[in-house]
Amino acid sequence: MDQPPGSLPIYIQLAELLVRDIAANRLIDGERLPPERDMARQLGVAVGTLRKALAELQERGLLERVQGSGNYIRAISDPQSVYAMFRLELIEGGGLPTAEVLEVSRLKKPEHLPRFGSAAEAHRIRRIRYLSGRPAALEEIWLDGGYADRITRDDLLESLYLFYRQKLRLWIVRAEDQVGLGTVPDWKPDVFAVPVDAPVPLVSRVSQAQDGARAEVSLTWFDPGVARYVARLK
Repeated sequence: MDQPPGSLPIYIQLAELLVRDIAANRLIDGERLPPERDMARQLGVAVGTLRKALAELQERGLLERVQGSGNYIRAISDPQSVYAMFRLELIEGGGLPTAEVLEVSRLKKPEHLPRFGSAAEAHRIRRIRYLSGRPAALEEIWLDGGYADRITRDDLLESLYLFYRQKLRLWIVRAEDQVGLGTVPDWKPDVFAVPVDAPVPLVSRVSQAQDGARAEVSLTWFDPGVARYVARLK
């Protein structure tokens, strides 16, 4: 199966989809999953790919495989996830996050953003986010220019935080979100159903690196007919 550049391996995507279903209580502790061949057919993947995803869940402590009986969910309080800090879900819960990069530019930091980083410039990354293939949100991420001289579309992974860790040695360890009301920006692609200038929920995030510095500011406009913002307290 051909995948866009930067995509996570299919088995990791499946594992992340199941992790998010567990977090949203769509899969509950002790629940028995369908037989592997049936489940693979439902998900449209090879049985071997599904088994790699289930092995990944087992390694994270989220699955118990009982010989002769089946696979059982083991919901734990803090499942490790590539998308642990991604707070949008489908309205019905869960949904696999994927992303399409629309533009990457290095620009002077706009005056309207909160202060972050030490460089005068930042990398602006514009993306559309999907949840299980449904256009759900628009993102504009501003990463302080001190972390890299140049970033291209081909450099990026679907998970920006994973890209930061692997390529820039930057760990986002905490973030503050403010949820308010915004309007759809004029750079939105046609696939995003809400028209330009229409009011939608807006999530403004300031993210901190491992050294406590403000590394990134992001704006996320999401379609309330597709997605919801969820923050679960443990």
